[in-house]
Amino acid sequence: MIMLIVFKQLLSKPHNPELLNSLNTIMLIMIKQFVNRTEELNSFNSAYKSGRSEFIPIYGRRRVGKTELIREFIKDKNAIYFLADERGDPENLSEFRLLVADGVNNELIGSSDLNWGDTLKEMAKCAERLVVVIDEYPYLISGNKAIPSIFQKAWDLYLKDSNIMLILCGSSITMMEQHVLGSKSPLYGRRTGQMKIEPLKFRHFSLFFPKFKKEDLVKVYAITDGIPYYIREANFKMKKIDDLDTLYSTESLLLEEAEILLKYEFREPARYFAILKAIAFGKTKFGDIVNYTGLSSSVVSQYLSNLSTLNIVKAEYPITERIPRSRNARYYITDNYFTFWFRFVYPNKSLIYNGLKIENFETNFNSYLGFVFEKISKELLWEMRPMEFTKIGRWWHKDKEIDLVALNDSSKDIMFIECKWKTLSLTDCRRILGKLEEKATFVQWNNGIRTEHFGLIAKKIKDKERLRDEGFIVYDLDDL
Repeated sequence: MIMLIVFKQLLSKPHNPELLNSLNTIMLIMIKQFVNRTEELNSFNSAYKSGRSEFIPIYGRRRVGKTELIREFIKDKNAIYFLADERGDPENLSEFRLLVADGVNNELIGSSDLNWGDTLKEMAKCAERLVVVIDEYPYLISGNKAIPSIFQKAWDLYLKDSNIMLILCGSSITMMEQHVLGSKSPLYGRRTGQMKIEPLKFRHFSLFFPKFKKEDLVKVYAITDGIPYYIREANFKMKKIDDLDTLYSTESLLLEEAEILLKYEFREPARYFAILKAIAFGKTKFGDIVNYTGLSSSVVSQYLSNLSTLNIVKAEYPITERIPRSRNARYYITDNYFTFWFRFVYPNKSLIYNGLKIENFETNFNSYLGFVFEKISKELLWEMRPMEFTKIGRWWHKDKEIDLVALNDSSKDIMFIECKWKTLSLTDCRRILGKLEEKATFVQWNNGIRTEHFGLIAKKIKDKERLRDEGFIVYDLDDL
């Protein structure tokens, strides 16, 4: 409505700078809210117009924007949006009945004592297309363990031949996989689609912070990752890059966010925190984590497995390793926010709460940015495609490491890339590329028949066109 009013005023006063600024601001806000979600919205709309019943589970980490996406999709449609909570089964069912009564225009449902199955049966009688969203679906299961079986029966008997588009949404990835997507779930095989909502990409950050330099965008991304909820907090708190410390000040929601989320997932988080802190400080090998934490190998193994299940930690292996061997695994925290929090906030909470500065923050943060820049570089290579490849990742063997290696199993092409968070001269580049070519000889992959490509990605590269003319793959922040 606001957008429409401003647009009409603009038509009547096309040279009014104030109105033009208002329109630009509102358009920017709209872009920010749903940036990079076009594909997801198109998938929803395609399912909506399919002419059949639809059952689509949606999942993803907390704060990634699932609810906002759903609300954008249903805003102009006949829809029921129900947000489950921890009040318990009777209260959730009572509220759901009221929403169904309104959605199908049958007041009797709201005043009835229908159970879940009968409520879903009545809902299925809707003659028009009806989108039914159950957000935080895992809460329903927590209150009533029979919910998956009840929904399976309702789908098989009533919903699969109805006009209903059913969306089950959840932030607990474990619960969604176990009770909706997994082969042991009663609902297994019923879904007509599914959607995992991923964080936004680094390339979208300029839309949120149009006045920031690209180097400054990397610094914000290093704290918020691509999580819309955190990006909005940064956008609100920061007017310039010098305000970076406001993101982890006592006034910022990000100061306690990691602790709140992890305590929600784990009843006894102390050991998990110790392991995550170890990884954030660069202890990525299993033995190093054991030594750093002082925990037994069996405890670390079990806790790493739990963290991996929740997609908080992931195990990586040398990209050329065909059969992953556990002894070669390295463990990384999956998103920047948790990594930053355990590296800088968690060990320094007392300083932060007393209004004191984190010791050597600038130096240590700049070092941390090198790790973040590797993630951005991988994203860049997937987009630029300087060579066709099917997978990309780190490589290491004994004391040799290469930041990124990309492979094409069909053509036998291999690309070696070093990532440097610094400004490089032509001499620097030649030295780094020379060492890279030497390390590449240790990579055992289709030796003798492969085609090799070498490259470098850095914050800033001088004379990069000369290197490109010589056949090297070269990018810096100006190419993002």
